[in-house]
Parts: sequence; structure tokens; C-alpha cells
Amino acid sequence: MFYLSLMEHTLLLPPHLLNRPLQDGIKEELQNIFLDKVIANLGLCISIYDIRKIDGGFIYPAEGASTYTVEFRMVVFRPFVGEVIVADLKESNEDVSLGFFDDIYIPEHELPIPHSHSPDPYNRNKVIWTWEFVQEEGNPPTILTIDGTDVIKFRVVNVKYPPIPIEQTEKPFAPMVVTGTLNFDGLGPVSWWW
Repeated sequence: MFYLSLMEHTLLLPPHLLNRPLQDGIKEELQNIFLDKVIANLGLCISIYDIRKIDGGFIYPAEGASTYTVEFRMVVFRPFVGEVIVADLKESNEDVSLGFFDDIYIPEHELPIPHSHSPDPYNRNKVIWTWEFVQEEGNPPTILTIDGTDVIKFRVVNVKYPPIPIEQTEKPFAPMVVTGTLNFDGLGPVSWWW
């Protein structure tokens, strides 16, 4: 889920950071550039772990900042297919999205079978999902629900890095989209399995 990635980047160190120790100024500038950004096929940048090497310090003509080539390690969030993740339920509508990383979705066909949904009587924009769990033949099924207060376990089935759209759409662009499933034993709201 979390990885250390070795990277190299050439950056301009703004003059207002030159009064600080070089390593601290470079780390602050790297954080401004990379933190909370998704790099395709690498993942979501969480933190600058350490700086391995700093080269340069040249000021090129017509630039008012020093240019450095920096080799550093960064902590990234990149789930792998088959990984089980625990997260807070953020929203329950046609898809179930989870709160650890906003672009995680559980499509309807990945919910436990048989399932159904009904509108939330308190919020028309929400849906309440139910699963009919059959323990033994001949006994009535147990109705288990997914609502907005659950902690959910899900298994990752796909991680995509969609291309940046040329035209603007109504739906916000997500640079990394994780698709999950609840359709295995032990998955779904944690309260189901206690």
C-alpha cells in the first residue's frame, strides 16, 4: 500500500528559501511540488522521506533562483490488486466510495450477492444497500445493511491512471481511480463479521 520511491528532480530553489539550511529549503520546495499529487503509474505522493543527493546550485542567465538536481525518496500510496484495505465509508449512492482516498469506488456489481438498495428516507441523494445473507438452507436470510457510519473492508480489483481529459466535464478529474469489491467472505462493513 505504501512504498518508498527513489526519484530525481531538477528544481529552482526560490530566493526566499536561501536563508534556510540548503537541505531544509529543498525539502520544503519538493513538498510544495509533489505532496498530494498523483504521479501516473507511481501513486499518490504522501511525504518526502529523505534527500539522498544534491547537485548543482547554478544560477542561469535570466533566472533569479538556484537550480539543483536532487535525488530523494518519497513515500507514495499505491494499492496493489488483491490487497485488502480498511477505510471509512464516505458516501453510499449508486457506488460506494470510501474516505481514506476519495477516488476509491465499489461498483454495484462488486457488492455481495444477492443485494438490493432503497432510497435513504432522511437524504434523497443517498441509497441504503442491503445484503441478504443466508446462513443455512430453510432459515430466513439475515438482512445486513451498508450505511454512512460503517468502517469497510474491501479488496482492490483495479487501479487506473486515466489520461487527462482534453475537455472539461461535470465530474471532477481523478488522476488515480481504485476499484474495489465487497463480494468475498470477510469483506464489507466490519460490523458484519464481529
